[in-house]
Amino acid sequence: MLEQLQQLADEALAAIAQAEDEKQLEQVRVKYLGRKGLLRQLQQGIKDIPAEQRPAVGKKFNEVSAQLKEAFAGRQEELAARPAVEDASADRVDVTLPGRTLRIGKQHPLLATLERMTEIFIGLGFSVVEGPEVENYYYSFEALNYPPDHPAMDEQMTFYISNNVLLRSQTSTVQVRAMERMQPPVRIIVPGRCFRRDNVDATHCHTFYQLEGLLVDEGVTFADLKGTLEAFATAMYGEQCHMRFRPDFFPFTEPSAEIALTCILCGGKGCRVCSHTGWLEVGGSGMVDPNVLEGVGYDSERYTGFAFGMGIERLAMLMHGIDDIRLFYSGDMRFLEQF
Repeated sequence: MLEQLQQLADEALAAIAQAEDEKQLEQVRVKYLGRKGLLRQLQQGIKDIPAEQRPAVGKKFNEVSAQLKEAFAGRQEELAARPAVEDASADRVDVTLPGRTLRIGKQHPLLATLERMTEIFIGLGFSVVEGPEVENYYYSFEALNYPPDHPAMDEQMTFYISNNVLLRSQTSTVQVRAMERMQPPVRIIVPGRCFRRDNVDATHCHTFYQLEGLLVDEGVTFADLKGTLEAFATAMYGEQCHMRFRPDFFPFTEPSAEIALTCILCGGKGCRVCSHTGWLEVGGSGMVDPNVLEGVGYDSERYTGFAFGMGIERLAMLMHGIDDIRLFYSGDMRFLEQF
């Protein structure tokens, strides 16, 4: 038995020394030191030898086992520290190629425009308020002083979910919600997504973003509205941008005015986007109708206010010289990667 153990130890040590990689070394370990390995098989034969020989054989067994384990660990460290032998058939790394840079995400131009607008109005003292995109009939029309027969209520104009539930067509719905829980002075902007049954063309889309503004306090006049929006236009586009107010009608403001900015795409000369007028309509504005103020419990004799709403897509088109609103929603990365 002692001779068998020594012979096994010599074979195992030689096999460990000849192992060229970790895979071969593991095969040697399993063969000699595994649960069903040759060393374990010899150990099971110790019970069959005479009792007086067992101590010597047991001692020898422990010595061989320790010797092989030590040799195995040493060879394992050698293989791990040795540089890997390059395999000509394996894939190689071409160190002459340029490095791979991480792709950094960018803001969508609409969100970047919205963020810029928000920064300007916050600087003018406004705070940001949000509201639900799915609204009820009261906040969408009734609370905003719409008459029962107004065409905006028709299904041809508005997306209805049920008779009393619809997708908001403007962020003005949040005006009433905000005034119901706030007391003057009120100075808020409401950015958000809106939905209308518009035919999609270069300047219209059924889904679009809008930024609403509302200011209610004592002594507020139309001059305050004009001054606020002109300050915004100058901060947004520079001194070369002018703002035009033309009389209009909105049920929740009186008097009302359409807001238009100089078409930066053509410099005011006239183009397809501005319908060859030199001006691009960006929204509506006006003094808050007394009926709306009284509907939320405000004293219309004491308080006055102005409101405005602007389409963010139109402003982004002016900001970046884009001539078609549909590009924002095309998903074409060739377009989006320019920003």
